[in-house]
Amino acid sequence: MGYVNVRILTRAHCCLCDEAKNILERARQKVPFELEVVDIDSDPGLFSRYQEEVPVIFVAGRKAFKYRVTEEELVKKLTLESASMMRKDCVDAHPGARG
Repeated sequence: MGYVNVRILTRAHCCLCDEAKNILERARQKVPFELEVVDIDSDPGLFSRYQEEVPVIFVAGRKAFKYRVTEEELVKKLTLESASMMRKDCVDAHPGARG
């Protein structure tokens, strides 16, 4: 089983982005996950869409948080998503089982 994928959209000189990245690193000590950090300044499409919303955190491909997140909220979301992935993996491995 893989880890939950987390993607954070950030930009330079963004205090909230720095705070969110620190929270992600602390949460990662409790619930392992794959982290992708994307600077929206390097992508005109992302910049146009998210310039007023950063940081934006996606968990398992779904927008989960913007602006601020607490470590507690993030750990809860990651724990739920990890459990969901494990159930899906179990059902996929045993098609006759119910999830």
